[in-house]
Amino acid sequence: MAAKENITYATGRRKSSSARVYLSPAEEGSDTTFVVNKRVFEEYFPNKMTQKVICQPLDVAERLKTYNIKATVRGGGPSGQAGAIRLGISRALIDAEPELRGVLKKSGFLTRDPRKVERKKPGHHKARKKPQFSKR
Repeated sequence: MAAKENITYATGRRKSSSARVYLSPAEEGSDTTFVVNKRVFEEYFPNKMTQKVICQPLDVAERLKTYNIKATVRGGGPSGQAGAIRLGISRALIDAEPELRGVLKKSGFLTRDPRKVERKKPGHHKARKKPQFSKR
């Protein structure tokens, strides 16, 4: 069985999505792997823009081909899941290499986005949409 040391774990959340990210250093000369929910990264997120959002912390830290990444994500849609994985990768990078904190903080990847869907109110069609007003 493979040694479990040098694996860094972090959690990221966005909207109603929650992601668990495991970072392990890639061996010299071998290709890096990026797996999301037991599927290849490009297969799980076919949209190029979403892929770019997820890889931003690795690009800024210049660690794109340095780590193998395994992520499990639940809840929400593709956008929320991508944001959750991005936050998880950023936090895991800091645990692995604390000197990257300044670079990632300056880029805004360590701030959790607190926005969530507003609840529907009684008497309204949606959260804020009201029935049409008729004067007569």
